[in-house]
Amino acid sequence: MVRACFLLMLACALAGCKSLPPPTPLSQLNEQQMHGHAVFETHCSACHYDRRDAALHGPSLLGVYKKPYLPSGAPANDDRVTATVLHGHGLMPAVGNNMDQQDLNDLLAYLHTL
Repeated sequence: MVRACFLLMLACALAGCKSLPPPTPLSQLNEQQMHGHAVFETHCSACHYDRRDAALHGPSLLGVYKKPYLPSGAPANDDRVTATVLHGHGLMPAVGNNMDQQDLNDLLAYLHTL
């Protein structure tokens, strides 16, 4: 009986675990997304991984739009990500003064591929 309960709990736990689909390979990105990758490398990669599910100084951004919420608890949508990039949040500094609107748009396009 104990073994059956354990197996049932294990099956339920495994059924609840969902892995995220992998990011789009860099070789398949369009021009805007590639530029967004370059923006990410310049402004974000010192603190965030993009293609690895591990924290660096900040949380991984792998699958950032494939989850319902950002690590902060805010909804994972363009408005919240833009606000976080432009104005910062918690320990993340604002980087809005370091990129123009096109860079921001391209960065968001890239983040959607993760």
